Amino acid sequence: MIPAKVFFVKGVGVHKDKLASFEAALRQAGIAPFNLVNVSSILPPKCEVVTRDHGLKYLNPGEVVFCVMARTDTNEPNRLISVAIGLALPKDRGHYGYLSEHHGFGEKGEKAGEYAEDLAATMLATTLGVPFDADKAWDERRQQYKTSGHIFKTTHICQSAEGHKDGLWTSVICAAVFVPPATVVSGQ
Repeated sequence: MIPAKVFFVKGVGVHKDKLASFEAALRQAGIAPFNLVNVSSILPPKCEVVTRDHGLKYLNPGEVVFCVMARTDTNEPNRLISVAIGLALPKDRGHYGYLSEHHGFGEKGEKAGEYAEDLAATMLATTLGVPFDADKAWDERRQQYKTSGHIFKTTHICQSAEGHKDGLWTSVICAAVFVPPATVVSGQ
């Protein structure tokens, strides 16, 4: 099965139980009714990036759904947690791209997002043979990647939260959710 579409979600959950906190984050993200299977980080060739609402139309409750997920949980009061999914798309959409996940403590969401985006772009660049200087800052390497003519786009989605002040479990998730090529629209 090669997915035809992918969409991105994020969420935060808080509860006295860790599993229920995770479930709350999945609900906020809109993917709680699915049986989620984590996969590694290849974005298939010609896989279309769509909005969350568009992607959810193709999935049915109880369906086994593949995703690349980043998840972090804490019950430590005020502990900063963050997750991110990075995306790197090749200019030649007949070639595969990369997704990356990052799970962090003590960093804001945007920093986690830039890290995940950098990681995805670097994995794609090495696959395509794009020369780059690993010692340069992400902003400089991003320009190198884009001017190489091989990498079309890089982006990320991120989510952060502080651990609940009373020690309840706090969960953050981000996911790239795959839509299979032959799908039945929910409710039809």
